[in-house]
Amino acid sequence: MPGPRFFTEHQAAVIEAATARIAPGPGDDPAEQGHPGAREANVTGYIDTMLSALDGDPPRIFAAGPASSRPAPGRTAWFAPLDPVSKIAWRNRLTRWQDRYREGIEALDQLAGGDFTRAGQQQQDEILAAQAQFTALLFEHTIEGLYASPGYGGNHDMAGWREIGFPGDVQPRGYTAAEVERSDGHDPVSNTGIVADVLDILGAL
Repeated sequence: MPGPRFFTEHQAAVIEAATARIAPGPGDDPAEQGHPGAREANVTGYIDTMLSALDGDPPRIFAAGPASSRPAPGRTAWFAPLDPVSKIAWRNRLTRWQDRYREGIEALDQLAGGDFTRAGQQQQDEILAAQAQFTALLFEHTIEGLYASPGYGGNHDMAGWREIGFPGDVQPRGYTAAEVERSDGHDPVSNTGIVADVLDILGAL
């Protein structure tokens, strides 16, 4: 996979370690054997792609293209250009997120004694729980990176979709209401300790 565009290598490593506590995979928790987590889905790549979305032309914001020309399920033919007002709005939003990630990563490192990636899993969980606002943002983006279209940089090899039994888009047919409501598959973020903390945090906001 390509290297980060917004993050430094160290920042990317911190985000990979943090998102792996939110959605652990088999390398993070033996109980998750056979179930992909944030690392397997390349959630860090999704977040990095999002934060650098305006660096491309057109920006990688709204996946587009006729459904019939998509090269594969979950793949997009191209990205739609942004009108000037939308581009300003997205620049403001991404600038805020970029600042929050820089500050959040710095705080994680400081609380870990210098390097969050070197802290044990229990300490990482405690640090994430202590950084409520940043962890809430990270939780949201982790879920997006697990289940969004692979065209946005995450959900590598459709790992998140395969885990929940979703075959990808079936354009132009689409899905019936009954198919949408049907739920199956293992939820890789349902039983982790940090998720319970984050849900408490989100409920208090």
